[in-house]
Amino acid sequence: MNILGVIPARYASTRFPGKPLHLIAGVPLIERVVVRCRMAACLSDVVVATDDERIAAVASRFCRVEMTRNDHPSGTDRIAEVATRIPADGYVNIQGDEPLMDPQVIDAVARLLESHPMSTAATPIRELAEYDNPNVVKAVVSTGGRALYFSRRTIPYLRDSASLPTAAQLAAFPFLKHLGIYGYRRETLLNLVQFPVSPLEAAEKLEQLRALENGIQIAVARVQHDSIGVDVPGDVQRVEALLSSGN
Repeated sequence: MNILGVIPARYASTRFPGKPLHLIAGVPLIERVVVRCRMAACLSDVVVATDDERIAAVASRFCRVEMTRNDHPSGTDRIAEVATRIPADGYVNIQGDEPLMDPQVIDAVARLLESHPMSTAATPIRELAEYDNPNVVKAVVSTGGRALYFSRRTIPYLRDSASLPTAAQLAAFPFLKHLGIYGYRRETLLNLVQFPVSPLEAAEKLEQLRALENGIQIAVARVQHDSIGVDVPGDVQRVEALLSSGN
């Protein structure tokens, strides 16, 4: 399959304005993400999709850039605009704030598109702090590897263990953390953005719920890599420390 990697990049951010251009150990964040994407074996090319000329000016030095509208409600909608101009069999949406993304995760998500209309990835929850954190999205997956639901709540609810400490609940069930990476077949992507924002999507602020609510099955790759994103300026030091340590 001809699969394009697309990195949506916005300048405006409530918690970290200008994040894609912030230097991580001397290199712009968006460039570090592109470098990781190019390590993936399954991507034919990598494109940065942005609505900001400042990001475009920097990214065009090391990557193809596609300018997009500034009114897209989600990264999926932004990538769909790119898809109307760059034909491919499939597209992988890689978050622009994860400079340590594992290329093997990208490949796992891309390979699922050979037999599924849409794909994503999830990893076991290991940290106690992530158990009740609404910014850590939980995934529930069927025995066949398809997503049943995603939520900012901790799901499933362990009725028989609900009174136990968090560590005991984590030990009692293999909770999954959703990683913000998506794969779409071309026809699936273009159909998906024709649907309006769904009630569950609006409630949880999770764009993947639009697909589930409209009957689009999402295959989930279970991986061991954990997502390490740059959400706020304080995350920069943590990522730089990991880079310097080789971890």
